[in-house]
Parts: sequence; C-alpha cells; structure tokens
Amino acid sequence: MKKILFTAFCSCFILLTAFAQQYPYHSDIQAFKRADSLNKPAGNEILFIGSSSFTYWTDVQNYFPDKKIINRGFGGSTLLNQLHYADDVIFAYHPKQIVIYCGENDLADADTVTADSVLHRFQTLFTMIRNKMPTVPIVYVSLKPSPSRARLMEKMVAANDSIRKYLRKQRRTAFVDVYHQMLNADGTIKAELFKEDQLHMKAAGYAIWQKAIAPALK
Repeated sequence: MKKILFTAFCSCFILLTAFAQQYPYHSDIQAFKRADSLNKPAGNEILFIGSSSFTYWTDVQNYFPDKKIINRGFGGSTLLNQLHYADDVIFAYHPKQIVIYCGENDLADADTVTADSVLHRFQTLFTMIRNKMPTVPIVYVSLKPSPSRARLMEKMVAANDSIRKYLRKQRRTAFVDVYHQMLNADGTIKAELFKEDQLHMKAAGYAIWQKAIAPALK
C-alpha cells in the first residue's frame, strides 16, 4: 500500500512539476487550438500576430470589415515567444498576408536588450516565415510609444528605424509607422490614447492604427 501511495505521489509531483515548467503562454496557445477546432479557419485570411497591443484588439475585425482577419496576438509576448510558437500561431494557418506587432516587450524585459537585439530577433522570425511561406506578404507595425515606457523611446526609435531599413531590402513587405502618429507636435506622447495602465490603448489609439494599417492590407 505504501509503495502504491509513493508511486502515486511521485506521479503527481512529476505532473505538477511539468505543468509549472510549461513554456509561457501555453494556455493561450491551447485556447487558439480549441477555437480553431470549433471554427476552423478557411485559409487565405490576413493573420495578425504579436503581443498585447494585438491581444487586446479583440474587435479588430470591426475595424477592417471588408477583410477576413485572424487575430493570434497572445499575452505580453516577445519575438522569442513568437519564434517558439511559430508552428502554432503562424504555420498552422494559410494566410494571404501576415501583420506583425512585436518587439516592445523584448525591450521592456531587460536593460540588456538593445535595438539591435530586437532587429536580430525580428530578422530570425522574418527568415523563418520566408523559408516556409516565400510568397506571403509581411507587414510590420512599428513599436508604439506609451507613457509607462517613455524611458524606452530612444531604443524604440532605433529599433523601428533598423527594421524599416531592413524591410526596404525585402520583397513583399511593408513597414507601418504608428509611432509618430501617437505623438504630439512637441514630441510628447498622446496620453489620452491610453488606458489607466498607460500601456494599452483605448479605441482612439486603435483608430489611429486602423488608418495607418489599412493601406498596407491586401
């Protein structure tokens, strides 16, 4: 009896340890899979991937009523998270275009992450997509300024500039600059665009994004 109890205890411990060590955002990815099992995407949609600015854009379809949008932004993800879950949030679909907003959290995660770090991570993701989906157009939405991360603005500008320059040399790409549209004439951030956390946007912020992104969509 003791041996049975000990074995059961060990099994439970292993399962709990495995659960605790799951890669971040595992539950978000499982939720996508459940949603797809109930309503399988037809393919040929525009796929939005990235971090919380897309995650919270839950009504994105309403902003682009003449397009078919799949939003697979998850959590406060980084470009490294996008790379980890590429099979689940990118290659599981057959989009006609991919729109990316990611990199902001990479800079916020650690002071050691530089604009060059963000560029290199994006290049890795871009190359991964191109290798498997060579003809699918890719749109990158610039990092946005937010009051809670004003300290990172210099790095954001550098990251945006380097990614813009990189994409200029690539075919079937577009760079959408929302950064400067979210600033006042004096260069300060339009705080009225943000919720109380001073990080995530209100509808007014997404209205700016809609106008900026719409011309780049297929």
